[in-house]
Amino acid sequence: MKQSMQRNGLILAAFALVTTGLIALTHTLTSPVIQDQEQRQLQQTLNSIIPPQLHDNDLEHDCTIVTDAEYLGNVLPKRVYRARMDGQPVALAMETMTPNGYSGDIRLLVGVNSDGVITGVRVLQHQETPGLGDKIELRIDDWILSFNGRRLTEENRASWAVKKDGGQFDQFTGATITPRAVVGAVRQALAFIQQRQDELFGAPNECQAGTGDQDE
Repeated sequence: MKQSMQRNGLILAAFALVTTGLIALTHTLTSPVIQDQEQRQLQQTLNSIIPPQLHDNDLEHDCTIVTDAEYLGNVLPKRVYRARMDGQPVALAMETMTPNGYSGDIRLLVGVNSDGVITGVRVLQHQETPGLGDKIELRIDDWILSFNGRRLTEENRASWAVKKDGGQFDQFTGATITPRAVVGAVRQALAFIQQRQDELFGAPNECQAGTGDQDE
């Protein structure tokens, strides 16, 4: 009986060791592929809000990292990518988020040119209800494009809200919470950039090629 238990224990230990080894091997083999896919996705998203013809620098490898819970949704660090042409500032693409989505956090990327005009907004991650709140995704609806070309001023600040709240942005039928959260997050991100644009462009580069990206 004792020998049988020992034998079974050895078999289980060997099985666990082999399983752990296979998991480690799989991670080693797939990690570069996943990182490459993530990098390509980042490039595509950045290019969608700041077109390549507007800058001559390597956008995804020119960034600074900021934190500001009041303007950017939480205390976690956010990347701000800098677009330049001949070394001159052209536009910024800043990560931000809102915890006020219907189903939780919504992560965004907001592009703003040097004149304070939005060049584009994209949703990076969300858990909103399919068929309702997920209309913030461009692949589902073009609502997110309603930010293009807008700026924030003291005169129009009140209009940065959904129409149900007296603003200029459409809400979704049966889903007001999600667009309200996104509009608020974009407004705050735009205000942050307006206040710190020169500082953001002048900050040291924290995303240089070959140094590895920092995680939130």
